[in-house]
Amino acid sequence: MRLIAVVLLLLCHQSFAAERPLRFSVNESWGMPMMRYEQGRAAGGILFDLHQRLAEKIGRQAQQLVLPRQRVQQVLLRGEIDVRCYVNPDWVKESHHQYIWSLPFMVQRDLLVSRHDETALPGSHSGERIGTVLGFIYPTLEPQIASGLIQRDDARTQELALEKLIAGRYRFAVSNQLTLDWFNRNQPPAKRLRPIGELAADLISCLVRDEPDVPTQRLLRAMVQMKQDGEFDAILARYR
Repeated sequence: MRLIAVVLLLLCHQSFAAERPLRFSVNESWGMPMMRYEQGRAAGGILFDLHQRLAEKIGRQAQQLVLPRQRVQQVLLRGEIDVRCYVNPDWVKESHHQYIWSLPFMVQRDLLVSRHDETALPGSHSGERIGTVLGFIYPTLEPQIASGLIQRDDARTQELALEKLIAGRYRFAVSNQLTLDWFNRNQPPAKRLRPIGELAADLISCLVRDEPDVPTQRLLRAMVQMKQDGEFDAILARYR
C-alpha cells in the first residue's frame, strides 16, 4: 500500500508539472495596495494574492507577467495572456471575443481628491489640469475633457499622481478609494488627501481566455466559489 501511495504521488506531481502555469497580466502602473513589485516582478498586493489563489484553486501555478499598460491589450489579442483581472467592460474599447467575463469580485470607487487645505472647487477656470494616470480611462470626465473644461495631467502610476498633487503640481486628482486610503496611511494628518466627490463606482471582473489550452470553466467556477466563500473579501481586508 505504501508503494502504491508513493507511485500515485509521483504521478500526480508529474501531471502537475506537465501543465504550464496560468499567465496573468500585471499592469506596471498598478501600485499598492493592488500590486507590489520587487526588482520589476510582482511580489504582493490584492491582485497578486487573487492571482495566486485562483491558480491554486485549480492546481496550477501563476505566472504574473508585468507589462506596460500600452502592451497589455496587444498581448491579450495575441492570446499570450490567460487571465486579465481588474477590468470593467466600459474600460476596454476593443472586442474580446476569445475571452469570457467572470463575475465581478469587487467595486472600484473613483474619487476626485484634493489637498487638505484646498478650498476652491474644480473647474473654477477653463483648462484646469487634473491628475490622472497614463492610459486609464475616466468615462465620467470625458465630456469635460473633450470640451476643454479640464485637462488630463498623466502620471505613470496612481501613486505618482497623488504625490504630484501633494507637491502642488495641480489642485485635484483622480484616485480610487483603495489607493487613496493606502497612500494616506503614510502621510501626516496635515498632508492627507481628501475626497471631494465620487466620479464612478465600477464593478471589477476578470477576462478569461476561452481556448482548449486554458481551463476556462474551472477558472470561472473557482471565482464563483471564492465569492461564495468570502475569499475575495478576506483578500481585500488584508490591505485595508
